[in-house]
Amino acid sequence: MSADRPPISVLFTAFEPSGDDHASSVIAALRHAHPDIAVYAWGGPKMERAGATLVERTGEDAVMGLPGIQKIREHGRINDRVEAWIAAHRPTVHVPVDSPAANFPICKVAKSLGCKVVHLVAPQIWAWGRWRIHKLRRRTDLVLCLLPFEEAFFQKRRVPARFVGHPLFDRPLDEADLDRRAGAFGGGSPRLALMPGSRPAEIAKSFPLLLAAYRELKAEFPGTTGVVAATTPAVAARLDEEARAAGGWPEGLRVAAGDADAVIRWCDLALVKSGTVTLQIARQRRPMVAFYKSNPVLYHAVARWIVATKFFTLPNVLALREIVPEFVPHFGDHRPIVEAARSLIADPSRAQTQREELKRITELFADRNAAEAAADAIAHVARGTLTSPATSRAR
Repeated sequence: MSADRPPISVLFTAFEPSGDDHASSVIAALRHAHPDIAVYAWGGPKMERAGATLVERTGEDAVMGLPGIQKIREHGRINDRVEAWIAAHRPTVHVPVDSPAANFPICKVAKSLGCKVVHLVAPQIWAWGRWRIHKLRRRTDLVLCLLPFEEAFFQKRRVPARFVGHPLFDRPLDEADLDRRAGAFGGGSPRLALMPGSRPAEIAKSFPLLLAAYRELKAEFPGTTGVVAATTPAVAARLDEEARAAGGWPEGLRVAAGDADAVIRWCDLALVKSGTVTLQIARQRRPMVAFYKSNPVLYHAVARWIVATKFFTLPNVLALREIVPEFVPHFGDHRPIVEAARSLIADPSRAQTQREELKRITELFADRNAAEAAADAIAHVARGTLTSPATSRAR
């Protein structure tokens, strides 16, 4: 870099554990391929280990949905500190990672101070709140999309966008190692994976439904065994508390922390709180039933008026039809989930059909490396050499 040009720097801001995951692989690729670019972050431990200079730790108490007044005030204070740092350091590029409600105010300040803004993980404007497209257009130079249809959606609305792929598919699965780890969970038939999410509010809503569904399926299919996939040991401890409060762990059900891929490998069927994990399950072509327990008052008063998609579970969104039974939003008890699970257990042809559909969905992400493509796009924006918003495949 010539002496008369200021050094190039990039600031990532992530406020949830999922953002720490997404950003860390991109930061590692950016530091490897573009070592002259300085990387700073408001983020989590994975981003720091990937090579970012962590300005402040975030994401340890993330919330979903409408946050309380205390959380709103906390984000306001964080935003003030981020904005002061941007004003003092003037990074070349600001990379907001997901969490549009938290990141959009920061993007506004970054743009006003002359920074480029590259969104990592496209805001789900296609799903709800489409009026936000105008705000996004003003506050971005490029949106990096993880889902293939998003690029055309945003470009049609005059927002520069590029499909880079999804980080879940960046590394091939080590099937021999997965088989070894899955073997530790034992036998049984059917084998159920229960996936209640990671946030406290998600667990409080979804885990009781999953426990009730497991108990009913166990009574109907006595050979049933199950593993609850906890994201961390702390989440596993929280699930243990919830299970004990609900009468104890049912026979044949256990919890495993931090090994979701092995749990998915082991199972015959997953019962899952709808989210990105449905793509993780689809990757291994395991049949699933998805749900999201919602507040009926809040949904009918607010959410139903701003939702703009027929499907919510990602495999169904990508397929443009229901290939996975989904109950989103779900206001009832466990019985619809059990009925859908029963049909997949009792009729193997239904499960096989879903596996074939999931295979077609995952092929949309073949031959891409999301982290490398995202890192290169960020570097090109930082250097002012981005030539086209068209899709680029990783080398």
